[in-house]
Amino acid sequence: MRCVISVLGKDTTGIVAAVTSTLATCGANIDDISQTILDNLFSMTMLVTLDTDKADFNEVQERLDATARDIGVQITFQRQDVFDYMYKI
Repeated sequence: MRCVISVLGKDTTGIVAAVTSTLATCGANIDDISQTILDNLFSMTMLVTLDTDKADFNEVQERLDATARDIGVQITFQRQDVFDYMYKI
């Protein structure tokens, strides 16, 4: 299952490490990643593929929610098909 992850928050050390570590423990593969820092605002978008035999969508979402709370950022996690449908013109 392919998913889109968006991370937004104050730029601090360790954001990428925390998010990617969480994904690694879930068996997710990072297919593409982009990040930007504007002044002191961190923004990252990732396209990932979940291994649903290791962790299903809900489990990954719960773990990402916990990571977001721990590091003080906002993480949005969506299935790619839902994301594509939302932004279809």
